[in-house]
Amino acid sequence: MVLVSATPYFPAQARSIMRQYPDTLSEAQWEILHRSHPGGDAQINAILASTRAFADSYDDMNFTPPCLSTIQARTLIVQGDRDPLYPVELSVEMAEAIPHSALWIVPNAGHGPVIGERWPEFLKTAAAFLRE
Repeated sequence: MVLVSATPYFPAQARSIMRQYPDTLSEAQWEILHRSHPGGDAQINAILASTRAFADSYDDMNFTPPCLSTIQARTLIVQGDRDPLYPVELSVEMAEAIPHSALWIVPNAGHGPVIGERWPEFLKTAAAFLRE
């Protein structure tokens, strides 16, 4: 299993960002959303409403270390060292709790650290991990 920018729960800073996210999108980000969502504004608005709703929902995921320790799949956890949503410490905690896990902290990277120029490196790293 490969987890990218994953979290065992939504920390306070993620909730704050989720609450504000729809209001902070730049024109360029809106254009990207329009190109990648064939359902148009209705689909985009539904996704953004869902993101905002996560900010105040506390019946979301809450994967404790004892719960994570039951995972049997070999797991690669990939995290950007500058992720504004999920601090690196959460990925370290997951790696410590999940047996047979490995942690790849991507330097100078934020949320979704393997999107863009790092995609080829991610494919190579993830494939090598999965082949082991």
